Amino acid sequence: MNAAIRAVVRSGHYHGLEVYGVYRGYSGLIQGDIVPLKLGSVGDIIHRGGTVLYSARCEEFKTEEGRARAVENLRREGIEALVVIGGDGSFRGAQKLTALGFPTIGVPGTIDNDIPGTDFTIGFDTAVNTVIHSIDKIRDTATSHERTYIVEVMGRDAGDIALWAGLADGAESILIPEAPYNLDEIVERLQRGNKRGKRHSIIIVAEGVGSGVDIGQQIKERTGMETRVTVLGHIQRGGSPTAFDRVLASRMGAKAVDLLLEGKKDQMVAIRNNQVMGIEFEEAFNSKHQPDMSLYDLAGILAI
Repeated sequence: MNAAIRAVVRSGHYHGLEVYGVYRGYSGLIQGDIVPLKLGSVGDIIHRGGTVLYSARCEEFKTEEGRARAVENLRREGIEALVVIGGDGSFRGAQKLTALGFPTIGVPGTIDNDIPGTDFTIGFDTAVNTVIHSIDKIRDTATSHERTYIVEVMGRDAGDIALWAGLADGAESILIPEAPYNLDEIVERLQRGNKRGKRHSIIIVAEGVGSGVDIGQQIKERTGMETRVTVLGHIQRGGSPTAFDRVLASRMGAKAVDLLLEGKKDQMVAIRNNQVMGIEFEEAFNSKHQPDMSLYDLAGILAI
C-alpha cells in the first residue's frame, strides 16, 4: 500500500494538485485526522510493508451521521476527491461517499486477491512469496524427518494464495474453498508416493477450507504417517513488498489520480492483461471472484 500512497502523492503533485493523507481510514475521516502530504512525506516508504497511514475498522462510518461527518471534514479541508485503498468493505464505503456527492476512486489492496474485476490486487504477490519462502524451509525439515506437513495459509473465502503457492512449491495437494476436496484422494496420493519411495509431502490448506490441524489429524489417522501442521498466520501480511507489487501499486496509484483528473468517480482501478484501467464499482460488487482453476488442474497433474 505504501507504494500506492507514494504514487498518488507524487502523481498528484506532478499534476499541480494538493494532496492530503487520512490516518486510520474512515475512522480518521470522522475524527478529522487529515494532514498535507508533500513530496518528501512519502520518501523512503516504497520498500516498506503495511501502510504509513495506518488502518482501522470504523463502525461509526456505517451510520449516516458518521459518513456525513466524514464528508464535512473533507470539505472543510478543501479536499475535492478521495482515493481509497483497500478491499470490498472499503470500496462499499467509498461508493457511499460518492452517493453523498464526494468523488472517490478505489485502489484494490488485499493479500487475498479476491476482488472481482481485476487480475491482481496489491499485496497478493508479496503474500504468496512469503508463503513460498516459508514452505521452502518447511520442506527441508519434512525431507530430513520424512514427514507430511500440512501448511495452513490465509485466504478466508478465496484460495488464490494457497493455489499459487502450492503450484509454485510443488505441493502434493492444494485445498481451496472453490473446489471440494476428497480426503480419500489425498490419502491415496500420499500412499502412492510413499510406495514409489517418496518420504515427505506438503499439503497446502486455505483457511477457508477448514482447520489445518483437523485435516492433519485425519490424514495421520488414515495413513499412520507422521504429520505436522504449520499455521502461517499474519506473517503473510507483512514484509518488504515484491518488485511486482511495488510496480503494480505504483501504476494503480497513478491511475487513480488520472481517473479523478478525468472527472471519473465511483470507480476502482483494475489490471487486466497487464493493462491498468478504471471499472465501475458495481462491476466488482455484482460478480464473484474465481481463481484461475486451470492452475488448480495443472497442480493436480504435476502432483501425480
